[in-house]
Amino acid sequence: MMERMSKLQQKLKETNASWAFITSTANVFYFSNFYSNPHERLLAIVVFPNDEPFLICPEMDVNQAKQAGWAYTIISYDDVHHPWHMLRNELNRRNVQTERIGIETSHMTVSRLEQLQSCFSHASFFDLTNTLHELRMTKDEKELQTLRQAAELADFGVDVGVRSIKEGKTELEIIATIEYELKKKGVRTMAFDTMVLVGTNSAHPHGVPGMNRIQAGDFVLFDLGIVLDGYCSDITRTVVFGQPTEEQKRIYNTVLQAQQAAIHACQIGASIGSIDKAARSRIEREGYGAYFPHRIGHGLGIDVHEYPSMNATNTMPLQAGMVFTIEPGIYVPSVGGVRIEDDVYMTGRGPLLLTTYPKELQII
Repeated sequence: MMERMSKLQQKLKETNASWAFITSTANVFYFSNFYSNPHERLLAIVVFPNDEPFLICPEMDVNQAKQAGWAYTIISYDDVHHPWHMLRNELNRRNVQTERIGIETSHMTVSRLEQLQSCFSHASFFDLTNTLHELRMTKDEKELQTLRQAAELADFGVDVGVRSIKEGKTELEIIATIEYELKKKGVRTMAFDTMVLVGTNSAHPHGVPGMNRIQAGDFVLFDLGIVLDGYCSDITRTVVFGQPTEEQKRIYNTVLQAQQAAIHACQIGASIGSIDKAARSRIEREGYGAYFPHRIGHGLGIDVHEYPSMNATNTMPLQAGMVFTIEPGIYVPSVGGVRIEDDVYMTGRGPLLLTTYPKELQII
């Protein structure tokens, strides 16, 4: 954590910032190892270029913050006291001259910004979002190990789901089985709402599971992820219940080949856009370009969707330490949808797949 804080402090020096106001749950966790959802209450880390940071948090969370390893000052408050006054008092106690404040504009609400402007009316504000994105974009060895373990649990979740497929079962029944078995493994939180989509419901990239029952000939799409020690996994697999049609086979094989092409294109220095294009061109060649409506993937870490965006126009070169998803899909309303998604870690030698559940077409 100290190394992460030092990197941010260096960035603050380079931008002549007085201090940074870190408020998103994910970034507070990144710099403190303390994960808390404060709801409407203020949770923030104040970081200075040349002084020790301090944490502002509700009184009820102080012990958890200490247990997580926060070793600096904690400014705590209850539901009666005003945390903004306490923030200003601590800065005054330290004789801090506040001229330029870095904030997370992508996270901060208008009302929070107005509070800051009221407390520090002579200060200017600038956005730290891109700086924080860049710091979190490459993962260290400890983060990688956590992400690898989270991916293993995602593999397990898909395996449970596939094994529980039976004619007449509903999407929600299968989800219940998956999440029950994951909780028995110690998983407290899913990375997002688990998706099991059957039949034509699988043709919606972000479909809503319900009481749809599995029937012969259905695609069954699984999209799930778990949170382990603050880090997310994200996997998608698609299988067929009963004998597939020739079109279903063609759709599936096209998606699989597109994913393989994208993974093969993942080399240090290659542009992110070229990864998307490698998959998209394969899908377009088979005549399904209009049925692939989303980017090839997204960054993965503390947030299930984080920097960088793996889209066709992104010219950023791939770097060692990046973790992201590769997830092409084809969604034909009258047939159903296929998506195959893996979590990928970029090594200096190329891509390493963290998710390993089999991808050849499974006929259940």
